[in-house]
Amino acid sequence: MSYFVNENSVVRKIWSRSDMVLFIFAGAAAEFALNKAVDWLYFTGKLPSDPLGRLFSTVRYAHTIIYSSTCEAHQTIDTMRHIHSSVEQNRGVAIPDWAYRDVLFLLIYYSIASYELLERKLTVEEKEEVYSVFHRVGIRMGLKALPSDYIEWLPVRKAHLIEDLQPGNYTIDLFRQYRKHLGAIRYFILIEVQKLIIPEHVRHLLDLSRYSWLAPAVPVYKLGRQIKLDKILRAVLLPAAYKTQMKTLEVRLN
Repeated sequence: MSYFVNENSVVRKIWSRSDMVLFIFAGAAAEFALNKAVDWLYFTGKLPSDPLGRLFSTVRYAHTIIYSSTCEAHQTIDTMRHIHSSVEQNRGVAIPDWAYRDVLFLLIYYSIASYELLERKLTVEEKEEVYSVFHRVGIRMGLKALPSDYIEWLPVRKAHLIEDLQPGNYTIDLFRQYRKHLGAIRYFILIEVQKLIIPEHVRHLLDLSRYSWLAPAVPVYKLGRQIKLDKILRAVLLPAAYKTQMKTLEVRLN
């Protein structure tokens, strides 16, 4: 069987652990709230009514693609594109191509950032591998103007952050919804995790400090991952409705 992502790929290692997926989730939550195209997610009403579920669906699609055969991955990507096309038809306007690229880019960035925070620095070759996987996803979705490799992507990613992110009323409302659905303690943890992983420009736009109260605990946590501390993080950070879903995404690699 031909897999969309090689069985020995670092991408599979990144997405095999629930704590890394949670950190990707946290970073995505920050950028989703700032994106100038976030009004598209408000159009259906699903994002404000269930922001965690909407973000989780994006993570779940990515996870499914990474661990599927090439044929199944293509079917999943085609389904994603069909869903978005239906929203476009209902609204009568096309979702801008840059908005699709932004979602793809944040998955690339936070995949790398999560692994480097919780494991080790990736080599340029490994970062290229991460980029290649999501680049193929973008090509299948029909996205235009995608950089050909990781090195070319870096300045494009930086330009997207500057051009496509802007705080506004949707930003305020989304973070209000995060707090409502997570509760005060989980919301505090979300913010502290975001401080650890988001890029400087995103931190500036959200007016977050550089210091995270979780920073001193990261080295201890990395040691404790061997005794399943990632399960404790999942239990603490996620509401009950999402714990089972997150557990199903975890894949242990031999």
